[in-house]
Amino acid sequence: MFKNISIQQVILLLTASLTGVIVLILLVFMTLGYLFVSSGLVWLIFITCLLLVNYIISKIIIENFVFRRIILIYKMIHTSQRTVREMKEDKLIHKSILSVKNDVVKWVEEKQLQIDQLTENEVYRRSLLGDISHELKTPIFSIQGYLFTLLDGGINDESINMKYLRRATANLNRLEKIVRNLETVHDFEMHKIELRKTPFDLKELIDEVIEDHMIMSDKHNVKLALKVGASKSYTVLADKERIRQVLNNLIANAIKYGIKDGLTTIGSYDMAEYVLVEVSDDGIGIEEEHLKYLFDQFYRVDKSRDRESGGSGLGLAIVKQILDAHDETISVRSTVGEGSTFAFTLKKR
Repeated sequence: MFKNISIQQVILLLTASLTGVIVLILLVFMTLGYLFVSSGLVWLIFITCLLLVNYIISKIIIENFVFRRIILIYKMIHTSQRTVREMKEDKLIHKSILSVKNDVVKWVEEKQLQIDQLTENEVYRRSLLGDISHELKTPIFSIQGYLFTLLDGGINDESINMKYLRRATANLNRLEKIVRNLETVHDFEMHKIELRKTPFDLKELIDEVIEDHMIMSDKHNVKLALKVGASKSYTVLADKERIRQVLNNLIANAIKYGIKDGLTTIGSYDMAEYVLVEVSDDGIGIEEEHLKYLFDQFYRVDKSRDRESGGSGLGLAIVKQILDAHDETISVRSTVGEGSTFAFTLKKR
């Protein structure tokens, strides 16, 4: 009943109540013979003065014990430096109690969302620091182990010296790749990378990337090919080298997680103003619970296998950042035991 009543209406209600109580008391005294007033004009003047006095008293009570506290809440909600007078001029006094309550509830919900976001960011930050530490520690410890063995006399042992040097070099290359990827992620997040968008033939780029991965695909016994009926040539407007990086990462992942004698295909499809590019494999697939995390930094579905293959856990994160910078989207669909398909869009020239 009182939810939509304003502070001004509360003052008027309190004034009427006080006046009514006083008049009722006077009438009781008159009935008992303790008070006698014969003139109606006197009653009118008395009640008018009584109303005025009660209004002033009610306003002072409400302003000092209720309204000022509400204003303090509003100043906190809006981080306002305005005075009580300025806030009165904004007609806050005429706002309903329900409206005030809704404003406060909305503010509390917004603050809770901010707190939840900060908590989530802190958890993510700690997890990220741990992941970075682990990623750097693994190749560093391997390099130390190989070099210390060589320094302790292994350098003179022809059966291990060149083998250990090659392994140390491989881990140095892995370490350099991790650092380079971290720099790329940082530069994208800090908006330090400027895209150089130019028109280019998408099919020519796909053919180049396929050719670059032939040795890798032969090593994993995976066939690379264009999708049947999806090999038309399109001219797109994008940063060619960044899109090359996207295709490199997606195709390399498809090969690494493909099955022996499997097939990885790349196709492009006409979507009016855009081209849809798909990279598909017939590999092990990905459980649905992992799909929404695939583009997070250092997230792995199979951590042990990915580390064995030398992955940094940043490839898909970089792919998403590159496409985000192009204002394009990427999605993934996958079925365990059947394979996965990564799809992204590019704007036509």
